[in-house]
Amino acid sequence: MSLLDFFAILITATAVFSWANYRFLKLPATIGVMLISLVVSLGIVFAAKLGVGGMAAVERVVESIDFNTVLMDWMLGVLLFAGSLHTRLNDLAKQKFVIASMASFGVLASTFIVAGLMSLVFGLLSIEIPFIFCLLFGSLISPTDPIAVLGLLKQAGVSKSLETKVAGESLFNDGVGVVVFVVIYELATTGSSFSMGHAMKIFLIEAGGGALLGWVLGMLAYRMLKTVDQYQVEVLITLALVVGGMSVALKLHASAPIAMVVAGLFIGNHGRNFAMSEKTREHLDTFWELMDEILNAVLFVLIGMEVCVIAFETTHLVAGLLAIPVTLFARTISVSVPVQVLKHSREFSKGAVPIMIWGGLRGGISVALALALPEGEMRDLLVTVTYVVVVFSIVVQGLTVSKLAKKVC
Repeated sequence: MSLLDFFAILITATAVFSWANYRFLKLPATIGVMLISLVVSLGIVFAAKLGVGGMAAVERVVESIDFNTVLMDWMLGVLLFAGSLHTRLNDLAKQKFVIASMASFGVLASTFIVAGLMSLVFGLLSIEIPFIFCLLFGSLISPTDPIAVLGLLKQAGVSKSLETKVAGESLFNDGVGVVVFVVIYELATTGSSFSMGHAMKIFLIEAGGGALLGWVLGMLAYRMLKTVDQYQVEVLITLALVVGGMSVALKLHASAPIAMVVAGLFIGNHGRNFAMSEKTREHLDTFWELMDEILNAVLFVLIGMEVCVIAFETTHLVAGLLAIPVTLFARTISVSVPVQVLKHSREFSKGAVPIMIWGGLRGGISVALALALPEGEMRDLLVTVTYVVVVFSIVVQGLTVSKLAKKVC
């Protein structure tokens, strides 16, 4: 299948599913298109199993999609840049300790809690799996997905400070989660013994390098923006910043997600205030909001389609269902502990803890990381478990977080 055919199928499916959701289901856009995509994909799988003509070919087309590459190399930078572009640094600064603790301690604590409990779950189900792969699962499922949560928060009517906490955490913790995943992945695939010094070196190169690269690229783009006053050129500069920045980050083995968040914050604050006219700001916001909406819909269609590549087994499905309370418990600990430590010096709005726990949705990043695992039984198991948790998170938590916000706030 050519690249053009792939995009034709993907964009057409996204448009049709978005229309069907708007006309009939009337669910939040991302959740609606994912549910329709999931139902259609399940229909394709069952039809192919029954030998219906043409369905096996459709299934092979879906299986040919490299979800990890599409999301991590193409879409993620655009989505993170768009999200951080509209985040005010002043708001983040007020919540910096909360966000930093959630994006560091929270991710690490959740990784080890999930790994320990899932090791017990797999043992109860007589599934043999090395503990290092339990850690891999913990690292890929712990980050909350900014792509999934930001749009829902705006509709939930939560306080500005709480929205900043959740949005800020989710913008940064996926970058940290990817770095933690990379560290554990290297240990799992190379068979090397754990070394704190080596792990810290990888972490600093990925996270620190990503932040530095994002600042440098943001500064370069800012200087270019300051020398022109034509919104077409300025929008193109920001698009080049994202596409080129992701490519450079991948080549330098720096964290592309962190680089794009930092660059987006720089342009969205310093660039917006000192390098753009009001007309440019309006066109820039419109362009990136549109990119965000379109790619969000495409991403959740892809998540629904990924059911075609999952080799479902009963024990794997049971493990996935048991992983749901495990991940929620880990999320509870990783949120509650920082809040308890910081509540004496920081103000938390009413209902902050339950909303941060229940609003910590897992999304495309977790699926992409699971699909990046090497082929084999461990990959099949962890992809299935991850997929079950992500679907539950987006559908059940996503559809009820607004109701929870109205009850507890």
